[in-house]
Amino acid sequence: MSERIAFLTGHLAQPRLEKVLAGMRDPGFGWSVINVGVKVAALMTEAIIRRRLSRPVDATRVLLPGRCRADLDRLSADFGVPFERGPEELKDLPAYFGKGGRDLDLSRYDIRIFAEIVDASALGVHAILQRARSLRVAGADVIDLGCLPDTPFPHLADAVRELGAEGFSVSVDSAAVDELRTGAGAGAQFLLSLNENTLNIAAETGATPVLVPANHGDLPSLLRAAEMADKRGIEAILDPVLDPIHFGFMASLARYAELRQRLPKAEILMGTGNLTELTDAESGGITAALIGICSELAIRNVLVVQVSPHTRRTVQEHDAARRLMFAAREDHSLPQNYGGALLQLHDRKPFPNSAQEIGELAMQVKDANFRIETAEDGIHVYARGVHHVATDAFSLFPKLGVEQNGPHAFYLGAELSKAEIAWRLGKRYMQDEPLDWGCAIDRETEDLTRFQEAGHTLRGRDDARVEEDGNND
Repeated sequence: MSERIAFLTGHLAQPRLEKVLAGMRDPGFGWSVINVGVKVAALMTEAIIRRRLSRPVDATRVLLPGRCRADLDRLSADFGVPFERGPEELKDLPAYFGKGGRDLDLSRYDIRIFAEIVDASALGVHAILQRARSLRVAGADVIDLGCLPDTPFPHLADAVRELGAEGFSVSVDSAAVDELRTGAGAGAQFLLSLNENTLNIAAETGATPVLVPANHGDLPSLLRAAEMADKRGIEAILDPVLDPIHFGFMASLARYAELRQRLPKAEILMGTGNLTELTDAESGGITAALIGICSELAIRNVLVVQVSPHTRRTVQEHDAARRLMFAAREDHSLPQNYGGALLQLHDRKPFPNSAQEIGELAMQVKDANFRIETAEDGIHVYARGVHHVATDAFSLFPKLGVEQNGPHAFYLGAELSKAEIAWRLGKRYMQDEPLDWGCAIDRETEDLTRFQEAGHTLRGRDDARVEEDGNND
């Protein structure tokens, strides 16, 4: 067997690691487990690895625990073999190697996001620019300026010009012919909601039209508009219009499918807001399904609205979904095991270890520092000679003996409450790590070459043994 992987670990994790590796059927590589002599594998440091790992390494690559903080490039250069960081949980190793043992490539996508500023006419130019900047960071490719009926927008041209000066692509969505002409004259690249009767505006201005039916649901009129645009050499985008649930949703989906069948090469846009905004359900799942439909029908443009408080992250969700669906389609795969950006409330595998496995590990612990894990049966907190299980974090307090240690009690309270939330929702819990809410929140980029500094509740604790405990709050 040509490939041989060395797995670095510590005392407590070694039996678990060997069991997981032995249980992998025909993994496609040979393996060895090297205990570098630390208790907690995640707390091995770059310096420890340099001192304790023998040279030359009898492997074609070395896999570190996912929570190990070390400079992989330096280690690779020093030992002459590639060093990589594996998954954070041992039980995730089979899935990790099922995808080739490499980081997933979610950098590619082929769907363009139009992010609409619905109330643009009510905002000043400066406010529009601020909103546009945040939308671009969230994943928007085009900033759509929404024009409201019977609402003056005297600064439309100024807004388009200022956006263009900052490098934004801009679209204008209006039912008023004069606003469309004004927007295009100021440099807007796209004009939304044109039809067979107003197509001339695109021909006059050179902007790309997004064509809709002349009357709602009238697919033949959209096909006529598409034919007119094609004959005049206008590259148009077609939008049959997605309707809300109970108000024509399935019929509108059928229009998208029919349009793709009738015009296999047409550029199509889907406005997703009629579902995300008008359905009281988590928008991430709705978005994933809609982008999956777009992926199957080769719809490469979506118009996203982010107005309702429950859709406050829908641009980020569309960005995550387009990357997920692109990667799965390229792999001829189901959209599974491509990261957890859209698994915001529940994880597919929330409990990596069983209650029995946690119990076996608890019996090996020889120090008084508390470890916290979750399993199907609840929250486990254990140390030397102590192992409690509960579903209510508050019920554990009298059993931990920390009444006289305020900082440590505060730390354990925060961690146990987090563990209870994770257990009740079915999310993955890792001690001292924030819960992973996917793309529902912004996460700061973590420096994977160094450990975090001790938190407030550890500073000043005479008995703080962070390297032994791992409780780096």
